[in-house]
Amino acid sequence: MSVLDLFKLDGKTALVTGAKRGIGKAMAVALAEAGADIIGVSKTLEPAGSDVEREVTALGRKFSGFACDFANRESVYEFLSEVPAHVDILVNNAGTILRKPAAGHPDEYWDQIIETNLNSQFVISREIGKTMVARGAGKIIFTASLLSFQGGITVPGYAASKGAIGQLTKALSNEWAPHNVQVNAIAPGYVETDNTTALRTDPNRAPAILSRIPANRWGAPDDFKGATVFLASPASDYVTGSILVVDGGWLAR
Repeated sequence: MSVLDLFKLDGKTALVTGAKRGIGKAMAVALAEAGADIIGVSKTLEPAGSDVEREVTALGRKFSGFACDFANRESVYEFLSEVPAHVDILVNNAGTILRKPAAGHPDEYWDQIIETNLNSQFVISREIGKTMVARGAGKIIFTASLLSFQGGITVPGYAASKGAIGQLTKALSNEWAPHNVQVNAIAPGYVETDNTTALRTDPNRAPAILSRIPANRWGAPDDFKGATVFLASPASDYVTGSILVVDGGWLAR
């Protein structure tokens, strides 16, 4: 197999959560560009006619769209009951962030973040992962964060959830690697998405963040295409339990 063939995903089916926009949409399109059919799911994704569907089908790939409220366990199980039995690649990208200092961080913020960013991702990974284990093949990719390594400011629930995602990646990898199921994560740095609007418009934090990024720019969703295809493809068959940081050099600084 040539090195380029190692990155091909022809005939594969990839399920991408949080696929409506931002990093998740870029991930879904990248997987389609590499040859995979896409199952996209987001809280408000249109069953038909979404932007991500149009981009995927324009590439000649199949697309199925689902709406799921990841903060609602019943909604997650209902979604799982409708998902095709065969999923080759699972990308757990859906997530939310709610900002308030720890001393005033309310229960409802904490509960919504942990349910969305951690609990639902474990349930989805468990249910789809067990079919991969039985089949003896599969790829699972989580979206971690710089806050898988750092504590952040005014986002205690988000930091806790992303720290846990890092550990969940390793825990699942330890159990499933012997069954040829590789479990890895991508940790984005500071990226221009809806989740970072508050930071990018903050007159103090925005310049402070940019000054620490050696690449001298915020990331863009398309910066995650290559990492996603790598971790979803045969090119990463001996990579598991890893957190691939895509941050323009932030952590190295």
